Amino acid sequence: MDRETFDQKYRKRLERLSTTNLSDALDKVGIRGAIIGIGPLLGVPRVVGRAVTIKITAAGMTPSKHHLGTEAIASAQEGDVIAIDNKGDTRNNCWGEILSCAAKMKGVSGVIIDGAARDVDICEELGFPIFARGIVPITARGRIMQEDFNCLIRLGDVQVRPGDILVGDINGVVVIPPEKIDEVLEEAEKIMEKEEAMKKDILAGLDILEVDAKYKYEQMLKK
Repeated sequence: MDRETFDQKYRKRLERLSTTNLSDALDKVGIRGAIIGIGPLLGVPRVVGRAVTIKITAAGMTPSKHHLGTEAIASAQEGDVIAIDNKGDTRNNCWGEILSCAAKMKGVSGVIIDGAARDVDICEELGFPIFARGIVPITARGRIMQEDFNCLIRLGDVQVRPGDILVGDINGVVVIPPEKIDEVLEEAEKIMEKEEAMKKDILAGLDILEVDAKYKYEQMLKK
């Protein structure tokens, strides 16, 4: 899906929905899309965009051709999200101040890391959202390097392809295949509307058991 189509047809709809709405919708349509254990490192940021992927491996005798992340940032379009597969490694940093500065200037929405980042205070000053498993102070140099970019990767237990849709908020991160975006959005919007109606009834004084029965809450994700 090209950037123009995504921005015109889907971005605003996705920005209205929480990752919990989207995770429930993904469950309902039978897609594994929720990533467990990766969350925002600063404030309560929100990111929505198409994935530009990076795959990390150990440093060794085969040298890296470019500093990790630089090619991905150079190839990214405004609104994209960088996604980094570092296999859940929280001992080695794979993103920091300079990459955040460059990504911010390119118009990248944020970065989602299956691993760790550093320079988080500076990234917060830049207003650049980082989602990761942890924070470390050490450099990546001599420890890890980029194996490839814009390739198939894994975040947690979820496959991520270049161009897949990533959404992150305070609750976590979800991945939506573009070919399923219409179906997922339709279900997520129904779920959000039903939950808003349930909250309205509860705040109006209805008993939770009445509300549960009225909206068939337990069966909400059944097909």
